[in-house]
Amino acid sequence: MALNFHQLHIFYTVAERGSFSAAAQALHMTQPAVTMQIQSLEDYFGSKLLVRSTKRVELTEAGQTLYPYAKRSIELMRDAEKAMSRHTYMLEGRLQLGASLTIGEYVLPRLLGPFASQCPHISISLKVMNTTQIIDEIVSHQLNFGLVEAPVHHPDLSFEPVMEDELKLIVPAEHPLAERERVTLQEVVSYPFVLREKGSGTRQVMESELTHRGFEPDRIESVMELGSTGAVKSAVESGIGITIISPSSVKHEQALGLLKVIDIEDAEFKRKFYAVHLKSTLLPVPAVTFLTFLREYGQSL
Repeated sequence: MALNFHQLHIFYTVAERGSFSAAAQALHMTQPAVTMQIQSLEDYFGSKLLVRSTKRVELTEAGQTLYPYAKRSIELMRDAEKAMSRHTYMLEGRLQLGASLTIGEYVLPRLLGPFASQCPHISISLKVMNTTQIIDEIVSHQLNFGLVEAPVHHPDLSFEPVMEDELKLIVPAEHPLAERERVTLQEVVSYPFVLREKGSGTRQVMESELTHRGFEPDRIESVMELGSTGAVKSAVESGIGITIISPSSVKHEQALGLLKVIDIEDAEFKRKFYAVHLKSTLLPVPAVTFLTFLREYGQSL
């Protein structure tokens, strides 16, 4: 029997997850299949690698010796996929991708055309949801890859910044601030707001910067909370309130003179867009290919 990467990947996942059942779920395998592969690996080395304690699986001394090599093998495989993805443009495959609302509705459409030209044999299935929903689907293995507007602390997830964006103040054309190029944050928070829903990346970035600048987000007068950027735009255009969202989402309305984009001089609502996936899962090659494309093309936006 020869040592193989699949068994090292299973061993690494069991060690990381702390149980055979959790590893089986992450790897989409049955628990007996995981156990069998670990036993085969132990037979290969002639040494016990894992022991079950009362609460979790722990590494033996031999397992502790093997662990860093298994980890390096996973990292090397991922690096190889990244390096080779630029040479796999004739690859056939289907990419299942989740994207938060601003990215899915206003950013990705500008990227999918160039990507399709470079990789015509990769089809994309896109689900547009808020950040919280995407993370839930990745953790529950309904999606293996997503693009979100803010990182979330989660021990099982990897976040990589791939694009940059900055939120701006958006007001209707007839608003008292519409003739101004720059305003202060103190002026802005005195007006009623139309906000994205709790859990959205846009809302998280806005509230984080307000808190950083000494403004309690809950003290803002919120006249309406809506579940999409499009709905927020329509409400602002109707004069219901003002908002802070990505200027990329209002280019059309700005060109028509319906909405005005204004700088807030004493605050910066900068953010990055992040690719997110499970740490223990190797991405399929179409996903790696698209990630490589984003790293190279997305920064030019």
